[in-house]
Amino acid sequence: MYFCRGSEMEVLEEKEEEEQKEEELKALEVSSELHDMDTKLSVEQVSFASDVPDFDWNSIDTSQLPDSYKVNSPREKKLLRIAHHYHQQFAHLCPERKPLFLHPVNECGVEKFVSTTVRPTLLPYTELYHWDGCASFVSDYLTMEPLKCPLTPPSSLYSPTTILKYQRGNCFDFSVLLCSMLIGAGYDAYCVNGYATHDICSLDETLEECPLLRKPAEVPKEEVKKSNKYRVKSPPDMCSKFELQQEAKKKAETEATEKKEREERGMEAEELTRDRLCGLRVHAWVLVLSGKREVPETFFIDPFTGNSHSTMDEQFLGIESVWNHKNYWVNMQDCRNGCKDLVFDLSDAVHWEIMLSETDKPLHLLLGAEKENELFDRNMDDMEEEEEEEEEEEISFAMPPSWVAPIQISAKEFETRCSQGRKVILYKKAKLEKWPPYSNGNGLVKRLTVYADSNYTKAVEVKEWFKNREDMLDVREVNKQTQLTTEYFSPGHLFGLKVHTYKSMSPQTERVMEFYTETRVDGLQKLAENDNEMKEYFVGRDDFKYFQHTEFRSKRKKVTLVGTRTDVNSRPIVQIKECFHRNLQKPADEDVAERVFLMEEEMIQLTYHLKDKYITASKKDFFKPEESYRKQSEIMTPEMCITYQAGSSEQHTKLVHLYKLLRELTEEEKQLKQQVWRTQAEVLTILETRENEEADIKLSASIYDTERNARKRQEYEAMVKAKKDEFPGQKEQDLDYLAPFLIQIGSPEKITRKQALCLRDDCLSDFKNRLVSKANIIQAHFEKEVEELQKKNQQFQENQNQLSEKEEADFLADYSETMFRIHILALRLNREKQTAPQKYLALEEKLCKDPRLAEHLSHA
Repeated sequence: MYFCRGSEMEVLEEKEEEEQKEEELKALEVSSELHDMDTKLSVEQVSFASDVPDFDWNSIDTSQLPDSYKVNSPREKKLLRIAHHYHQQFAHLCPERKPLFLHPVNECGVEKFVSTTVRPTLLPYTELYHWDGCASFVSDYLTMEPLKCPLTPPSSLYSPTTILKYQRGNCFDFSVLLCSMLIGAGYDAYCVNGYATHDICSLDETLEECPLLRKPAEVPKEEVKKSNKYRVKSPPDMCSKFELQQEAKKKAETEATEKKEREERGMEAEELTRDRLCGLRVHAWVLVLSGKREVPETFFIDPFTGNSHSTMDEQFLGIESVWNHKNYWVNMQDCRNGCKDLVFDLSDAVHWEIMLSETDKPLHLLLGAEKENELFDRNMDDMEEEEEEEEEEEISFAMPPSWVAPIQISAKEFETRCSQGRKVILYKKAKLEKWPPYSNGNGLVKRLTVYADSNYTKAVEVKEWFKNREDMLDVREVNKQTQLTTEYFSPGHLFGLKVHTYKSMSPQTERVMEFYTETRVDGLQKLAENDNEMKEYFVGRDDFKYFQHTEFRSKRKKVTLVGTRTDVNSRPIVQIKECFHRNLQKPADEDVAERVFLMEEEMIQLTYHLKDKYITASKKDFFKPEESYRKQSEIMTPEMCITYQAGSSEQHTKLVHLYKLLRELTEEEKQLKQQVWRTQAEVLTILETRENEEADIKLSASIYDTERNARKRQEYEAMVKAKKDEFPGQKEQDLDYLAPFLIQIGSPEKITRKQALCLRDDCLSDFKNRLVSKANIIQAHFEKEVEELQKKNQQFQENQNQLSEKEEADFLADYSETMFRIHILALRLNREKQTAPQKYLALEEKLCKDPRLAEHLSHA
């Protein structure tokens, strides 16, 4: 029994030994595979960097660089010694960790500590005062270059000035430049050396949705249910709950089956496309901590794309170290779950090991107490003296200033941005193109094309952004499937146009126009028309009208409008419907809510607003008499008007008042027709103007754009010079005040002192008389307007009770216009009185300096 048990134990031990050997062999195979990958990385490098043109960094000229690029100062040398000692300690205490990225060489081949490569800079551009502007500029301005070996950090780190000069760099170059700009703008930013996915490292966004297509998350609105015991109860639900349960069960089973199939297909695709270097690819990005610049939450910035990412983003797989211009921190936290569980409190010595102590005593690498004591006892004899010397150097040592020259970006460089004149970004079924301003003649700066397939062959939608256009066009969206075009305009268009949606620029086709109501007198906000109807929406009108609907017949005829330059291809009007808001100054049964003019039926329908506690509204239907009867007699008969008075069965309105109302409505119908035709003419004018604007696109230059304005000045000077060449004998002359008076005395070549005094006195006297005459004319106009205003006011007070509402409104409008004219005349008169003495003295001074009178008037 005992022997048998012993033999069984031996067999188990042999099996365990064999399993251990197999695991060791597998580990060796994995390590050999990684070694083979490392040796074959050049092939992989070409696979995702084929779009990046080759550039030989060894050919750059470093002869003109400052001395700080070529040599190290004493403080920098001391810093390198501290960094070397720090790295030795780290490698000894954490042998499983990769070497730290501390002091790569710069463009001159000189070792520089990474923190001194960061040069905080605030550039004089408003866009670069915010993190998103800085990130967007860096991602647009620089061309991405992949790391030579994706498993290790680069051996060199060039200065931001050199990177800006050649407009290209790897992820570490991008991050250092972006971090320098963010720190200069006041952010608590750090460069990060870590690990990321293949898509992030290779700038592959073909699986990402375009940020411009992402819809903001909708915040659900909480519905407040008000209890009302008098509300009507909803009818009972007569559906079978059992059938609903069975349908839901079948639907759940179908969804589960489809989900399982999708997961199986996804697992198969994932096995085919699985990144063999996942978790090993080195990447650099920027960390922005919360606190400064009112940043509410810590986040990452990918310098390649300029997009922000949460610290919980699964695309960022780990962090080795972070640094800024003041210090260097090593991450001591476990990154098995990526960056999700990391604590970004850099003052926490348990999670982050700082290199330069921020107090008088340097911090040591944190280990367990037992392990630290063992290592201390083991290496006491060998390292005691060296550690004491290094600790003395580390005490109270501050980071030396950056060796990088000041970062400067000219206005032209900031404007052009794209190094190759155009930048193309491929997203999931979308392509984004960017251009610098003024690079395209039509002002195009950005275009987003959405495709139906992943091969970017079938375009579904195109969206374009414009800048600096004189026609104020901002955005144009074209739906390729429906052929619907939508244009968005900035304020300042000739017709106050805001949005224009259309399928064709041909007149009387389907279109929608929106306007800036502040620029229009009629308060038109929106106009929608097609071949058969036109709808107009108004805002802020004095007559409370907010909607007008006009229906047309398909028959067309040419109508020439008075005051228009072109013929309007007008359509016969079938009916016009108007809707009005409530006017609280009138009783509800006298305030019209809806007015319909039926042209073919010769009928007018009025519907009034509802009175309080009424469910029906008062109505009036007018039937216009035939043309022959209208010429013979103008008598109003009861059959011509059907009245319904809410709350009363009797007809209170007299026929005389109904007749007056019918005449007013008939006149307003004519005016409405003219207004509709004018609107159609305006639409035609807008279409013609838009066609002309698109045929001859003009770009405007800001008054602060000295370069383009200088070019315009040169063109103007050349034009003036050409005119002078055409008319060489023509010279510009200033206005000669003495000419009329010199003619009176025969225009002598020389004048005496007496003549000079007479000329001066006559000229000044004549100028004074002109000033007085001008003031008298303005005074006469002012008194005339005041007298007319008093007469109108007196007439209004005498006939106030007899005036209708329309006549009263006309008087008030005329009264306000007269008051405005009086106000303007008063301002002009006051200005003339104030400036007349100054003008007189200015002319007197000019005459005294006139060379023809100066010698005689010098002693006067």
